[in-house]
Amino acid sequence: MDPRLPVLLFGSFGILLFLSFPIAAALGISSVLVISVFDLAPLELLPQQLLSATDSWTLLAVPFFILAGNLLAKTAISERLVRLARVVVGQFPAGLAMVAVIVSIFFAGISGSGPADTAALGAILIPGMVAAGYDRRSAAALMAAGGGIGIVIPPSIALVIYGVVANASISKLFIAGILPGILVGLSLFAVSYLLFGKAPGIRPEKRGSLREIGAAFKDAAWGLLAPLIILGGIYGGIFTATEAATVAVVYGVIVGFFIHRDLKLSDLPEILVDTGVTTGVVMLLVCTASLFAWVLNTSGVAAAAASGLLRLASGKVVGLLLINAVLLVAGSLMDAISIFYVLLPILLPVVKALGIDLVHFGIVMTVNLAIGQITPPVGVNLFVACGIARISMKEISRAVLPMVAAQTAALLVISFWPELSLFLTRFMR
Repeated sequence: MDPRLPVLLFGSFGILLFLSFPIAAALGISSVLVISVFDLAPLELLPQQLLSATDSWTLLAVPFFILAGNLLAKTAISERLVRLARVVVGQFPAGLAMVAVIVSIFFAGISGSGPADTAALGAILIPGMVAAGYDRRSAAALMAAGGGIGIVIPPSIALVIYGVVANASISKLFIAGILPGILVGLSLFAVSYLLFGKAPGIRPEKRGSLREIGAAFKDAAWGLLAPLIILGGIYGGIFTATEAATVAVVYGVIVGFFIHRDLKLSDLPEILVDTGVTTGVVMLLVCTASLFAWVLNTSGVAAAAASGLLRLASGKVVGLLLINAVLLVAGSLMDAISIFYVLLPILLPVVKALGIDLVHFGIVMTVNLAIGQITPPVGVNLFVACGIARISMKEISRAVLPMVAAQTAALLVISFWPELSLFLTRFMR
């Protein structure tokens, strides 16, 4: 391998990011530049490489899950879930903060996207928490951290991408993400109680009566059923992850048009356009990131980097600590899809050599990237929460530090207790 190749590849990529190029463009330009300079392949083959990156039955799950999330978000399911959580736990210390975490866990089973969860729930809960006496910055930070659970608990677009790149079972990844996602939520419970449990000026919620709880549960039942149907079908071997995505779309149409009747035919063009735009962004990232990964593999950079990482890792414990450190830094600088394609060619040989289960590692990597969504300077959930709370990035970056610490503690448990991720997968058909 020419030692100048990785310098040009990563150097040009870093410079383009510094110049505020979109990540997809930076990945593509740096890849084409290296291919041209070092004559790795004829440029005529690039369109074929880009096409092969997206020509995947499994990747069809991505637009369908995005569409299902957009459909269900339009049916006011988030408001119904918030109402249910408020009458059940709102009266406890830091009750509204706990409501935010609980609803984030449930909504994660619907959308599969961290920014989408932050936007849908933050618009309701951030103003509500501020009105109840919560600090605006901490409320926004908590909602951004809760949104990160959306890529851990299935259905998760991030887990679909990981399954495609690592050639791992997406059905097993979905089931494996349940308990770790709940653990991440519990870590936010703990930090919420420490921050808000005895804070002066916070007004407790009114205790809900049995009748109110029953009415709220009935109103939110269709929202609660959505993840159960998706995961139950996968868990029972009734359908694959891609088929589950289409089932989720059909479910969203039925609930939106015929049960809650919140959807109108006039809403469909906006929903379909939003879905198309989001899918286009995801697939453009998949194309250029897969080209970057192809350059890493073809040039031998990935093999050399994996060999160097293996020499540093004296065992599974040290190896996992090193990998987590790399992923936490990468997550603060790049989006999840790019990281999967860029780093997995380097990390997979190391993971296999250390004897780490691919499904377990998928959950570890995804939790790392969930933390990356609330880590400056590229924490996408932070930008969403900032816009809703009308605060600066500097303010929310300070307020989110306790949430980052709590989720990092949960990450260490998930990393070194693989059975937490793999336990439920043993009962799958």
